[in-house]
Amino acid sequence: QVQLVESGGGSVQPGGSLRLSCVASGYVKSHMYMTWFRQIPGQEREGVAAIDTVDGRVYYADSVKGRFTVSQDNAKTTDLGRTMYLQMDSLKSEDTAMYYCAAGGSWKGPFSPANYAAWGQGTQVTVSF
Repeated sequence: QVQLVESGGGSVQPGGSLRLSCVASGYVKSHMYMTWFRQIPGQEREGVAAIDTVDGRVYYADSVKGRFTVSQDNAKTTDLGRTMYLQMDSLKSEDTAMYYCAAGGSWKGPFSPANYAAWGQGTQVTVSF
């Protein structure tokens, strides 16, 4: 069973940057993707950025393309754990949300939360003056 722990959230002004980290322990390669989701209270969880655990291909939601960068620390990548990052630049107020790291997905793609069984506890990102 994969366990996920996020960190790095906080408060920042519009135009600022934050970097989120997700430490995954367990057999991550049994899942197709490691993905960042975000959720605003009262709204559905939204896929933001994802990495294919096999070939390293990355995916982004249109709303964050060119501003967010997902990556993994290859030096810390093993069959039983890895660390994933989300570098968030040019942040906007609409990026304010709880951000979650998840492992799962299906052949249909990385951004359907229903296809994920492993979730972290979340880290809050707030963008405001």
